[in-house]
Amino acid sequence: MAFLTMMRQAALLSAALASLPSCHSFHYMPGVKAQSFAPNAEVEMKVNAMTSIHTQIPRNYYSLPFCKPADGPKMASENLGEFLTGNKIMSSPYTLNMLREVYCSVLCQSTLNAKETKLLRAHIKYGYHNNWIIDNLPSASVGISDTGTRQHHYAGGFPIGYMEKEAKEAYIYNHVNIMIDYHQTVPEVEEYRVVGFSVEPVSVKHEFANGFQWDGQSGEGYTKPLSSCSVPSNPTHMTTSHPPQIVQESSSIIFTYDVSWNPSEVPWASRWDVYLTEDHMVPAQVHWYSITNSILVVLFLSILVINVLVRNLRRDIAGYNVVAMSDVEKEEELDESGWKLIHADVFRPPSTMPMLFCVCVGSGVQICITTFACIIICAVGFVSPARRGSLMTMTLVFYMLCGCFAGYTSSRIYKTFRGRNWQLCTLLTATFFPGCTFSLFIFFNIILAFMKSSASVPFLDVLIVTAMWCCVSIPLVFLGAYFGYRKEVISYPTKTSTIARVVPETSILLSPKLGMIFAGMVPFAATYVELFFIMTSLWMDQYYYVFGFTLIVYLLLLITCAEGSILLCYYQLCVENHRWWWYSFFTAGSTAFYIMAYSVVWFGQLESSKMIITYLLYFGYMAIISLGVFLSTGMVGFLSCFFFTRRIFSAIKVD
Repeated sequence: MAFLTMMRQAALLSAALASLPSCHSFHYMPGVKAQSFAPNAEVEMKVNAMTSIHTQIPRNYYSLPFCKPADGPKMASENLGEFLTGNKIMSSPYTLNMLREVYCSVLCQSTLNAKETKLLRAHIKYGYHNNWIIDNLPSASVGISDTGTRQHHYAGGFPIGYMEKEAKEAYIYNHVNIMIDYHQTVPEVEEYRVVGFSVEPVSVKHEFANGFQWDGQSGEGYTKPLSSCSVPSNPTHMTTSHPPQIVQESSSIIFTYDVSWNPSEVPWASRWDVYLTEDHMVPAQVHWYSITNSILVVLFLSILVINVLVRNLRRDIAGYNVVAMSDVEKEEELDESGWKLIHADVFRPPSTMPMLFCVCVGSGVQICITTFACIIICAVGFVSPARRGSLMTMTLVFYMLCGCFAGYTSSRIYKTFRGRNWQLCTLLTATFFPGCTFSLFIFFNIILAFMKSSASVPFLDVLIVTAMWCCVSIPLVFLGAYFGYRKEVISYPTKTSTIARVVPETSILLSPKLGMIFAGMVPFAATYVELFFIMTSLWMDQYYYVFGFTLIVYLLLLITCAEGSILLCYYQLCVENHRWWWYSFFTAGSTAFYIMAYSVVWFGQLESSKMIITYLLYFGYMAIISLGVFLSTGMVGFLSCFFFTRRIFSAIKVD
């Protein structure tokens, strides 16, 4: 999934990228401004969409009977990437002021009807989590472990409630201990910055003291006392002997919150480190195990390629070019190595769907360059996790701009094939892969819109994506094709005969179908460990910002695809099989089949809710990802074999 010319630099990059800052921690990119607060200044807290790893369907925070701001919830400004990734950030009714401690402040009281009860129970059952934000910092979740210690979880937010398995009752977390860490940059100046944000949810059945009733007015917190709130012994942790708040029809739920402020020595620029460092995600040793595993696979394959190809090719080429030998000796030499016998057919265009072949290669180049550029930019730290959706926006922009490379590559190959329908070939290059992706996206977006999920993209943003595709990507593909068709036809070292040579029968071990099926095992084995972390981040709301490791594994993947394709292509040429075009594409592209099969096995990690839409979302998007891998790795395999084949046939003398 990167351009072929980068393979030669893999060894140097592997050593250099191991020390990239993104492998250890994250520091803010230039241009992200820190916000300082004076004492008692308002610190705005926002709420994002609720998420669940079991359903993969984000929900609007205010779709449940939670407290709303007095003037109604307002949508925060968002970019295109945030909408596409299902982020719906809105204002909240919580009142926070810098350094002002709050204990058991009443937010509102909600009486559940039958519909709200059913809806709330379902969301608790499916494991939905709240995702709150203060100063662009997501809330960490504080929970009690089995040993009784308090643990912090820095990804995925905090749960909205819990289910009691034996009684099958649902309980809601209606009280939250909001703990905020602040840092004073200059001791002489009373200005503070938020450097930490965590929430400890508590379920407690609140009751007003002395029989008071809620009058619907909140302000900065209802002033009537609650009998369930006592004087806190620990300001950051509410303790009460009252039972938890059960979710049932006609029950009145009182929502309360605490706010505590804690000084911290962590500077503002490093506040994301606790979210992204390996200590809270995956130990660095596991990533290094993945890298070592991949390097060993590449070394083994490289030794095999050098041993088989270099030695055999030198012998073959030397034998073919010997002039002073008898006819009998020549026949024996040709019997030993048969790839020279197909010199008049080896560069014959594929007889099966040559236009589709050009489209696949061009699409693979576009995906390749886009992926490589995105990983590079992420690895050097130019994508901020505080800017939600920035990775999605960057990927879209790069993919659109790389359309010129797709058009150029497909046009050059199609012209070499002597194709005449260049307009159709260019149009298919511009629409094949993005058309499949966009169609699936629209299909899911319609379903999510009917389900009232926050993941449904507004119609205006769909129009923006459509305009980017039609007005930027497609014209750039045609622009690249224009320059590609102006180039001379790619020259071959041998001439192609009029009549195609018959491909002889081969043994089972050298069967092309067998090679295309099992060739993807080696690249997959070189990447499956890192693939597990990427899929965990993609589907389980985990942070993944160790792009230095990703880049190394990515390059190793491309090297294994190239070497494996060359080796298998050589064996096919030796048995006089000149139909190597699609074969070289499928040998490397079959890596995608193993990724898709692995995604089926990995699906058990999600503990699915057995909702049909969950299966559709997961396997639909994994199929698109696998198709992208198939096109990009297949392109690498083909280009490697193309350069290899031209090189070996240009080294021999042909009559």
